[in-house]
Amino acid sequence: MQRRQFLMTAGGLAFFRPDAIDRARAATTGNHRTAEDLARDEDFWREIQSAFTLDRNIINLNNGGVSPSPRIVQEAMRRYLEFSNIAPARTMWAVLEPEVESVRRALAADFGCDPEEIAITRNASESLENCQLGLDLKAGDEVLTTDQDYPRMITTWKQRERRDGIVLKMISFPTPPPSLDDLADRFERAITPRTRVIHFCHITNLTGQIFPVKRICQMARSRGIEAIVDGAHAYAHFPFKHDDLDCDYYGTSLHKWLLAPIGTGFLYVRKSKIAKLWPMMPAPEEMADNIRKFEEIGTHPAANHNAISDALQFHTAIGVERRAARMRYLRTLWTERLTQLPRVSTPTSSDPRQSCGIGLLSVEGKDPGALADQLWEKYRILTVGIVHPQFKGLRITPNVYTTVPEIDTFCGAVEKLIA
Repeated sequence: MQRRQFLMTAGGLAFFRPDAIDRARAATTGNHRTAEDLARDEDFWREIQSAFTLDRNIINLNNGGVSPSPRIVQEAMRRYLEFSNIAPARTMWAVLEPEVESVRRALAADFGCDPEEIAITRNASESLENCQLGLDLKAGDEVLTTDQDYPRMITTWKQRERRDGIVLKMISFPTPPPSLDDLADRFERAITPRTRVIHFCHITNLTGQIFPVKRICQMARSRGIEAIVDGAHAYAHFPFKHDDLDCDYYGTSLHKWLLAPIGTGFLYVRKSKIAKLWPMMPAPEEMADNIRKFEEIGTHPAANHNAISDALQFHTAIGVERRAARMRYLRTLWTERLTQLPRVSTPTSSDPRQSCGIGLLSVEGKDPGALADQLWEKYRILTVGIVHPQFKGLRITPNVYTTVPEIDTFCGAVEKLIA
């Protein structure tokens, strides 16, 4: 396929056409270049970038919190909202709401599981709290996690400590760790006869450290321990299927790397585990073994979750392998340049098995919050300061719409501010 034809089909104006996604998928399937090679092709990514409605006077390097959606997702959500508003009791509840089953099937196919194991939620926190609050635990039972887990999840376990008398134990690990095996070994060594749950991140939100999920889950299962995986930053960020994880519980947000509407996520629960897991919001008894019991949250908009399908098709058209290669390439650009400076380092591993698009920039003697404020006030560059007992720095999370010149501008700004 000729280069120009490929580019016009894969992105840009093609995304405005009714058959845009199908044409994009067909075009990228026919392209035999490696993901690593394509990661450096600015012409290809320029076409992807044109599918977003952005303010290019701002450089957004904080997509790890929440990311903009492409135009086709915004338009889909707008259509659903407008249709809902005609007569919501009919158009939203009776017409649009049943379409969530199509979303469920599409997500399950992409994740590699049975649709009856996927609940559509509003974010990773809601997904994971269904597990944290839904497992039967008694006083003295121990929950094992790390001191780099997401704060909201630690807060949830601490509430169970106060309310139910469970014991939360947090292990530490170096950043970066010497190996994936080292991470798994730390969990195994911390297990006691009272351990009932292991809760850990697929990839941390702090430094972007990836964990050996399958080894930890299988180790926990062999000992009769429940393992909950926080996939908030993993799904649609880099390639994997459920078989690669072999987990029983997995929660993620879809408004980060999938580029779905804000307020979307999913919870995976292995079918054999559904009946014994209490939903965070009560559901009728006859739904005990139904994955939809975790969706019993009262009135909610159908538009948000229905537009997930458009985000998923956009993501699939790009290809998760290409996305991951691009994210690693962009991270390498700023880490290799800035870590050449005195007092600058990164606790993020350069091993592609242990990291992807998330990276932490540490500057000795610089408060990360103040540095983030300066980048915004002087250069309109959006980052977030991270402070942890073991490290501190700026978390940098680009996305598929991020350009190489934007990374260059960020690097130049940092060089000036720390000179």
